[in-house]
Amino acid sequence: MYSLCFYSAVRQLHREFLRAGADVMQTFTFYSCDDKLDISGNAPNITCQQINEVACDIAREVANEGGALVCAGVSQTGVYKDRSSESEVKAIVKKQLDVFLRKDVDFLIAEYFAHVEEAVWAVEVLVTSGKPVASTLCISPKGDIDRVCPAECAVRLVKAGAKIVGVNCHVDPTQCLNTVKQMKEGLDTAGLRAHLMIQPLGFHCPDCTSAGYIGLPEFPFALESRVVNRWDVHKYAREAYTAGIRYIGGCCGFEPYHIRALAEELAPERGFLPPASQKHGLWGSALEGSSKPYVKARASRSHWENLKPASGRPLCPSMSIPDA
Repeated sequence: MYSLCFYSAVRQLHREFLRAGADVMQTFTFYSCDDKLDISGNAPNITCQQINEVACDIAREVANEGGALVCAGVSQTGVYKDRSSESEVKAIVKKQLDVFLRKDVDFLIAEYFAHVEEAVWAVEVLVTSGKPVASTLCISPKGDIDRVCPAECAVRLVKAGAKIVGVNCHVDPTQCLNTVKQMKEGLDTAGLRAHLMIQPLGFHCPDCTSAGYIGLPEFPFALESRVVNRWDVHKYAREAYTAGIRYIGGCCGFEPYHIRALAEELAPERGFLPPASQKHGLWGSALEGSSKPYVKARASRSHWENLKPASGRPLCPSMSIPDA
């Protein structure tokens, strides 16, 4: 709804990600389907068609400023139960797709699906557009809610027509990397080809269960102490690239400076630095100008790569006991 109520603010957020080095402007259409609008009580005042149309317009406007692509997304519905809900799920996805086609987005994504079966249905609808389709699941290395393993999930998505598969949200970069690696192994074993995608949380949560970070007692209003820093993102970006993943980004918790860290780490492969790096020294090099010798000593990659950041919270544990 922010796209409608605060157009300029949403546009500026897109611009921050573009300047940070993003190649894709993903429309802010998460959960933007009528069944979710009904649950929130906003259905009498606004329609998802309105939200999705404006979201596409904003993303395209900013993408055109920097030669980026526009990706429009659909996500899990509130009506999925089992195979009996297939037609209802597909109808919801089709309604969103109609808007995206009118706005002529560059490609589509079915993201944040906890059941691979529902994700497959979404992909089957999206591929009728003739546009490239990506699909990411919000799963851990243990698989989806129905315990379908990541390898099998990837195979099903590709067979449904997805050209890009992977994971997004729910767990941290380390767990997401492990999950996508399993997906890659599954595709290799099945003799299938697809591009790999990863968009993890911007939070450390090694203590979460298969419920993901939503099961942590800090969710959603006290997660700040778990935020990954830019040096964590440098490491994650390099590990993802080395693993053969080429669509590398972030989900909840990722800020523009995190995306800039991705772009800076992979600048040798991309051949350029993002605009946001113009007034930013790589690996703390700007600290060379400090008048304080102990600050100046931090102007090195080795300092930041080897740092074990303190939390400043002496009475807090490093891990939590998940509620789910």
